[in-house]
Amino acid sequence: SYTSSVRRNGPKFTQLIVGMISQPPERQIVVGICSMMKKSKSKPMTQILERLCRFEYITVVIFPEDVILNEPVDKWPLCDCLVSFHSKGFPLDKAVSYANLRNPLLINDLNTQYYIQDRREVYRILQQEGIDLPRYAVLNRDPDKPDECNLVEGEDHVEVNGEVFPKPFVEKPVCAEDHNVYIYYPTSAGGGSQRLFRKIGSRSSVYSPESNVRKTGSYIYEEFMPTDGTDVKVYTVGPDYAHAEARKSPALDGKVERDSEGKEIRYPVMLTAMEKLVARKVCLAFKQTVCGFDLLRANGHSYVCDVNGFSFVKNSMKYYDDCAKILGNIVMRELAPQFHIPWSIPTEAEDIPIVPTTSGTMMELRCVIAIIRHGDRTPKQKMKMEVRNPMFFELFDKYGGYKTGKLKLKKPKQLQEVLDIARQLLLELGDGREDCEIEEKKSKLEQLKTVLEMYGHFSGINRKVQITYLPHGQPKTSSEEEDTRKECPSLLLVLKWGGELTPAGRVQAEELGRAFRCMYPGGQGDYAGFPGCGLLRLHSTYRHDLKIYASDEGRVQMTAAAFAKGLLALEGELTPILVQMVKSANMNGLLDNDSDSLSGCQHRVKARLHEIMQKDQEFTEEDYDRLAPTGASSVVNSMRIVENPVMTCDQVYTLIQSLTSQIRKRLEDPKSADLQLYHSESLELMLQRWSKLERDFRMKSGRYDISKIPDIYDCVKYDVQHNATLGLEDTLELFRLSRALADIIIPQEYGINKVEKLDIAYAYCLPLVKKIQLDLQRTHEDESVNKLHPLYSRGVMSPGRHVRTRLYFTSESHVHSLLSTFRYGGLLDEEKDQQWKRAMDYLGAVSELNYMTQIVIMLYEDNNKDPSSEERFHVELHFSPGVKGCEEEEKAPMGFGFRPASAEVNDLSRDEPDRALPLSEPMGIHRRSPLIRNRKTGSMECAGLFSTTVLGGSSSAPNLQDYARTHRKKFSSGSLSYKDELLSMPAVKRFSVSFAKHPTNGWWGCGPGSFPSLTAGFEGCSMVPSIYPLETLHNSLSLKQVDEFITAVCETGGDAHSRTTRGNGLLHTHTQENHMEMS
Repeated sequence: SYTSSVRRNGPKFTQLIVGMISQPPERQIVVGICSMMKKSKSKPMTQILERLCRFEYITVVIFPEDVILNEPVDKWPLCDCLVSFHSKGFPLDKAVSYANLRNPLLINDLNTQYYIQDRREVYRILQQEGIDLPRYAVLNRDPDKPDECNLVEGEDHVEVNGEVFPKPFVEKPVCAEDHNVYIYYPTSAGGGSQRLFRKIGSRSSVYSPESNVRKTGSYIYEEFMPTDGTDVKVYTVGPDYAHAEARKSPALDGKVERDSEGKEIRYPVMLTAMEKLVARKVCLAFKQTVCGFDLLRANGHSYVCDVNGFSFVKNSMKYYDDCAKILGNIVMRELAPQFHIPWSIPTEAEDIPIVPTTSGTMMELRCVIAIIRHGDRTPKQKMKMEVRNPMFFELFDKYGGYKTGKLKLKKPKQLQEVLDIARQLLLELGDGREDCEIEEKKSKLEQLKTVLEMYGHFSGINRKVQITYLPHGQPKTSSEEEDTRKECPSLLLVLKWGGELTPAGRVQAEELGRAFRCMYPGGQGDYAGFPGCGLLRLHSTYRHDLKIYASDEGRVQMTAAAFAKGLLALEGELTPILVQMVKSANMNGLLDNDSDSLSGCQHRVKARLHEIMQKDQEFTEEDYDRLAPTGASSVVNSMRIVENPVMTCDQVYTLIQSLTSQIRKRLEDPKSADLQLYHSESLELMLQRWSKLERDFRMKSGRYDISKIPDIYDCVKYDVQHNATLGLEDTLELFRLSRALADIIIPQEYGINKVEKLDIAYAYCLPLVKKIQLDLQRTHEDESVNKLHPLYSRGVMSPGRHVRTRLYFTSESHVHSLLSTFRYGGLLDEEKDQQWKRAMDYLGAVSELNYMTQIVIMLYEDNNKDPSSEERFHVELHFSPGVKGCEEEEKAPMGFGFRPASAEVNDLSRDEPDRALPLSEPMGIHRRSPLIRNRKTGSMECAGLFSTTVLGGSSSAPNLQDYARTHRKKFSSGSLSYKDELLSMPAVKRFSVSFAKHPTNGWWGCGPGSFPSLTAGFEGCSMVPSIYPLETLHNSLSLKQVDEFITAVCETGGDAHSRTTRGNGLLHTHTQENHMEMS
């Protein structure tokens, strides 16, 4: 029959009738497709027309491109319904006159397609319809409209016709066909701009250091919307149907994600009711039945930022079916009556949601909260000088210093002004004009100039100047200065620099982010060549509600951005990632601390520490009771190493003197004078660092300034790790002694006994504790969050659910305080809870909360338990002391492995012998286990970060060095076989070791267990130490327990601190909470 021959040959579009031939056919409705051939012959169009032809009364005619371009419109084919749309090279004017001539039913209105080509018109229509769009202004460089061309460009903002746009902002050409959209970043994030363009291969944007806006052409300027790194593309077919999918935002790193077939990866998304309404409005306002537009989801709102007109979804069979069905129904509904075709709109059960069942008693991860210290940084440094020159007073006045008596200068422009003054004063000194009133000390001015000139450019991330008004000058220091001092007002200028994230710190953060993926369901499987993509899929589908917060210090922000880069598998520069993914949480002291405003308790504690550490005798029993009342083994061990504090300080002082004289000798040697040290430091600057410590450590009275010990340890730790190639003598001895002193002083500065520890902890981290409580509470009440379309969520446990992740990057003080809160705040009674007792002993043995220390809280839900029961939600607490220090392997305290609840449900029997450790077992014993334990669940050891797999057993996964130690024979022949070994490991195992291939990394080869044969291959490289695995502190807390504990902490903390000055601004965060949109 005719129909079967059609099936054999496939549908022919030109003039094809599909239907029952038995009765004479009624007149067919002809649908004409009038567009450029590239569009009409595209795969989506072909798929949809094929399906449209299945309508009994519809025939499709495609207008040949040659006819469209070269024939007059009266020669064009006839049709009853026209699908016509503009694309590059299409003669829209001809299509309009064809529609006027033949008057067909228009699927997409043609006149509004002129508007769609002009972004100004698009925005005007959106505004007219009351659709949310970013705040914007238009800069028209049109000689006839001079009033629309006012542009004032500042360092960190532009002003367009009176509207101010602080960076980050977006600059879009007014012509919609021009895809060169630029985003400009603030100097605080590193400056520069991201240049977006139409996809070329695997790139959709590129980062550029250019910070100035374009000076030719007309543009729209609009505020930048902080999405979580994904854009939502919406495709309507009529006002009641919208398909939405997410793709990675091109501004993030410009790398287009492609699947195995080379197509851009997109994920179906469920639109909220509000967004469906927006889709309806866009479709009707632009009179485009088939219409694509872009949504930005930011701050809990959805904004339309672009309307593209006619546009189909690619590669979605379901969409092809839906689209053809809706278009066919529109055509039939509009035209069937006049053709006398019997027609009634079919009703169908649309989208039956798939109801998944929960498997077994697997618990479902609902929330991950991590508090993480920043990565490796350069030593923090500061210099104080008293200044009296009028130029400084003018500067102080200019920036409103007299209002509060204090001033902080961080912006490049401001730092430039300070540098100009310093240069000016040094010039006048150099001219030999001795009479001129320059009281500022020459050496200090020179240091000010050197530091401000350090990197050849300013970036507020790594330097700041603080100026304080002193009405009577600086207080007298000693008798001989009395006659020379003046009583008139002066300014105290404090220059702070250093403390920035090093390349090693970046690598640490990125590695940790990558390994962190293993925490999530599906994180163990190997997908498209890399592990942890359970999380990536979760994130792109909006099932992952991720927010990253960082305090406002550059090193903390950059750590957060590098971590996000690893976590979400991004590429390229950190600036775009920082601007889009990292929220500054310096509001209400959440992650910042104003170190100037120490609590009274902290001053008392410091005074007591100084007094005990000034004794020139061996520590007595009484000293042990006074210094280590909590009995923490790390403090006790350090006191044993120190024995006599003053003698140890003498040794440290002598070693520093030896170090500075060695550096001076090097400087005199022409061969090494201009040696480049790590991170572009010079020997000159290194000497300044150490000689300042030498001056400050031993006071005029001959006593030692104990508060300098953390700085000494900081500097020697840095040089031992990064500048070991200098081969300076005795640095390791200095490291050992200063570390022993620091291990007593640093933790004890946060309180010596439990009461003080809690008092100081609450002063620092109460707002953060409240925020954690909110994060945990909101998880089980939030159903308004973006959900995944149920049809696409097979393979993800329950589709309506999502995982909330909150990451807080901060500094040492907050990590110490939060840990003290959990340890001493009364969460559990260690007398009654064996697991907690072991955890407390382990924490007591940890001497240092190093870079990248993590405190991780995980919340699970057991769907089989009654929703109101205490067992429904279950909380776990995990901890890692961060980066491994030098020589640490042998002495490091051992925890009991990473044991999330999900692991224990799986396969308890196999695990029992390992678990039932004799409780008397001393903490320091290393337990080794084979690298891969668990074939049964098909998961691998993520040897990166966790002492075990998440769904596998709870063995402690060894890190690479242990692996190497047990396979020593393979390595002895040299580093080649080691490399082969590396590359032949499965991808997941390569995780922890991938840093060995990084150009800036070598082996962390100080420890006795390191291999000379390997270190040889990496001479002169700085090393990136690996990070301790997470250890489980407790894995069977109920949410109720934790919630009640935090409530109690907030109440006692609140009472204690309403009396101290510190707490005042910090406590009332609850009210501000909502303004921060910190869900």
